[in-house]
Amino acid sequence: MEISRTRALRGPNLWSRNTAIECVVHCTPDEADFTRIVGFEDKLRARFPAIGSLQAQGIDNTLSLAHVLEAAGLALQAQAGCQVTFSRTHATVETGTFQVVVEYTEEAVGKRAMALAEELIQAALNDTAFDAKAAIHALQELDEDERVGPSTGSLVNAALARGIPFRRLTAGSLVQLGWGSKARKFQAAEVDQTSSVAETIAQDKDLTKRLLHAAGVPVPMGRPVKDVDDAWAVALEVGLPVVVKPQDGNQGKGVTVNITTREQLDKAYTTSMEFGTVVMVERFLPGHDFRLLVVGNQLVAAARRDPPQVLGDGEHTIRELVDLVNLDPRRGSGHGTALTKIRLDDIALGRIAAEGLTPDSIPAQGQRVVLRNNANLSTGGSATDVTDDVHPEIAARAIEAAACVGLHICGVDVVCETMLKPLEEQNGGIVEVNAAPGLRMHLAPSFGKPRNVGVPMVDLLFGPGEDGRIPVVAVTGTNGKTTTTRLISHIFATQGLRVGMTNTDGVYVNGRQIDSGDCSGPKSARNVLAHPEVDAAILECARGGILREGLGFDRCQVAVVTNVGEGDHLGMNFITTVDDVMLLKRVIVQNVAPNGYAVLNAIDPHVAPMANVCLGKVIYFGADRHHPIMATHRAQGNRVVYVEGEHIVCAEGAFKESIALAEIPLTRNGTIGFQVDNAMASIGAAWAADLPWDTIRRGLASFHNDSANAPGRFNVMDYKGATIVADYGHNPDAIRALTQAVSAIPAKRRSVVISGAGDRRDQDIIEQTRILGAAFDDVILYQDACQRGREDGEVIALLKKGLEGATRTSYSTDIHGEFIAIDHALSRLQPGDLCLVLVDQVEESLEHLRKHVQEATKA
Repeated sequence: MEISRTRALRGPNLWSRNTAIECVVHCTPDEADFTRIVGFEDKLRARFPAIGSLQAQGIDNTLSLAHVLEAAGLALQAQAGCQVTFSRTHATVETGTFQVVVEYTEEAVGKRAMALAEELIQAALNDTAFDAKAAIHALQELDEDERVGPSTGSLVNAALARGIPFRRLTAGSLVQLGWGSKARKFQAAEVDQTSSVAETIAQDKDLTKRLLHAAGVPVPMGRPVKDVDDAWAVALEVGLPVVVKPQDGNQGKGVTVNITTREQLDKAYTTSMEFGTVVMVERFLPGHDFRLLVVGNQLVAAARRDPPQVLGDGEHTIRELVDLVNLDPRRGSGHGTALTKIRLDDIALGRIAAEGLTPDSIPAQGQRVVLRNNANLSTGGSATDVTDDVHPEIAARAIEAAACVGLHICGVDVVCETMLKPLEEQNGGIVEVNAAPGLRMHLAPSFGKPRNVGVPMVDLLFGPGEDGRIPVVAVTGTNGKTTTTRLISHIFATQGLRVGMTNTDGVYVNGRQIDSGDCSGPKSARNVLAHPEVDAAILECARGGILREGLGFDRCQVAVVTNVGEGDHLGMNFITTVDDVMLLKRVIVQNVAPNGYAVLNAIDPHVAPMANVCLGKVIYFGADRHHPIMATHRAQGNRVVYVEGEHIVCAEGAFKESIALAEIPLTRNGTIGFQVDNAMASIGAAWAADLPWDTIRRGLASFHNDSANAPGRFNVMDYKGATIVADYGHNPDAIRALTQAVSAIPAKRRSVVISGAGDRRDQDIIEQTRILGAAFDDVILYQDACQRGREDGEVIALLKKGLEGATRTSYSTDIHGEFIAIDHALSRLQPGDLCLVLVDQVEESLEHLRKHVQEATKA
């Protein structure tokens, strides 16, 4: 068994809406039916019994090692605690070659699981060892490292519950919620609207305390100290017992409480200096340690925090009791679990030594042994929810403290006897105000009711009814998708929206190009959706990107499919038939939002049926309003766009809106059929997005299909009384449409300049010149700058083959070099002639043509 390719599908894809790992697996004849391998399944199950049933994975009762890889990759992740359920093995057209698809929740975990699954299979084949327990443990550790922590996860889950899309911006906890101009960012429990000034204040405990004191919020007395002697002086000044802590500390690090002697203070001072540069000494407030969580202007949760401790049983040592407590599955080593393991470190040893104990002491039955003075969860403490007990006055003081510092999300540490009475009545006080507070104690308290604190945090970022989404229009098809994408973008921009657009020419934001090249894939889509100046995203979704990585978004408001034809990369990546292309292109339709629309070509037999997989509504377009699909759809009261006489008509029930073809320059008064189709698709998309009809009309009227606005898309130029049409058509369907379009332009003699893309099938390259040989007098062939895997001269030879027996062509030649071929064609033009130039290097060739036109105009 050989795995030749492994890739991550990071968005909705050909197989599923889930993220998944896709592997291409090659099997020998015996491996393609592993029942031929004696004893294999028994050896496999002996090494990994949790693999489950393999029979359900098979097709026609034939099970390959690819199916085993699928089952093992899924089961290993499931055993590691990952929430995965989807997998599939697909037999390709190549005998013994399979595509294995397995869902993942974390990409690194999914890839590692597939690698381990391969190791398991090899171990069973070679009768060598495979440690399943160690493999699962490794996946668990990797998953904990990769996945977001509980604090970040609570916000993400709350956002998903409201339909708000999210994207992790780093491997850590920096997350974007929403898209474009409506996006917001947060990190753990910090939101983008909180200023760095507020966070700086929160880190300065002395400044925080002075601000709170000035606002009348009860705080313990104390101040920063210069040295250990000054620390003792402050302790005597405010009165023992005292607390010693770093001025800019966090998570309880370096904090020592309830200090009553000079010896204790000296040790505490040294400890605090290990975690900060300035030490604070303040009055110790008796009572319990409470954490109050403030979001915006409301208190959303409160918990009592208890220090790490063990309870004696008269039999076990303190060390053994700690080990027993740490067996709790809720306790882990990081922040990914509800509780943290208790550590017998120097601080804990010092704390029990003060009680005359050692790790080997055996506490009496019921004796409580406190291992730390602070109660932070990060040091092994526990939490009890007390949200319902908080007195209104305490809640008001906490909210006031957060406002004084300027924090939108704030953890307020309070020390007092109870939450049931105001702080002033029990000599309690606020001891710290924390930015980016940990949420574990509220989400999964040791005792009491869990609080879904992610909900009010998301509510802080997004108002009622807001989902953080901007209009997203996805466009795909075999031909016309780039022109349609550009026209839709232009119409949206006419409405005054800042449009982000991706297509095969680049990425554009608000009319400015920010990237070049073929940008029709998911990476470019994600970049547009992350841009803060984008109010609407119009995204061309080409075959390659969907195959390689899936979509760059979870769902779209509008999906447009222009057509599905032959010759578009058939034979590549196991896409061998038009039906395969159809399944790939319809991915965007499958991911239309329930309240969105799919805009589909009703005349195309491969596009119209896509309506069956659309979760939203459908707008059909087609020149023939009497087509059965169009007529039926309209009779059912649904939206259709069609041609009637000299107009494009949009109809829904009794409603009709008519736009004259003469008002749409793109169509050249309706004479270019494929541009009429592109215009109908664009109108349907704008209608689906509820743009005003006046905006749609103005957008159509102001869109000119020149080389600057739509490069390489039927750009028409005048040259010495002849007509030049430049286009990027590069498959048989496009050539047919172009041939039909230019036939509507009067001409004495017709010539064409063409090359062929080397990554097409032989028959597709041959078919292009077979079509042209029946429609053009002169055919000038040239070789692309990049042969895309072909030998020198191989494409030219195929193009020549297509011209054999041409019914019209009387002159043909082949030239090495695109610009030389163009120059040769132009030198033969006479007034009244027409030349179709099928460009390869779009921008360079168009600029070359523009220079010729300008020189001819000056002459």
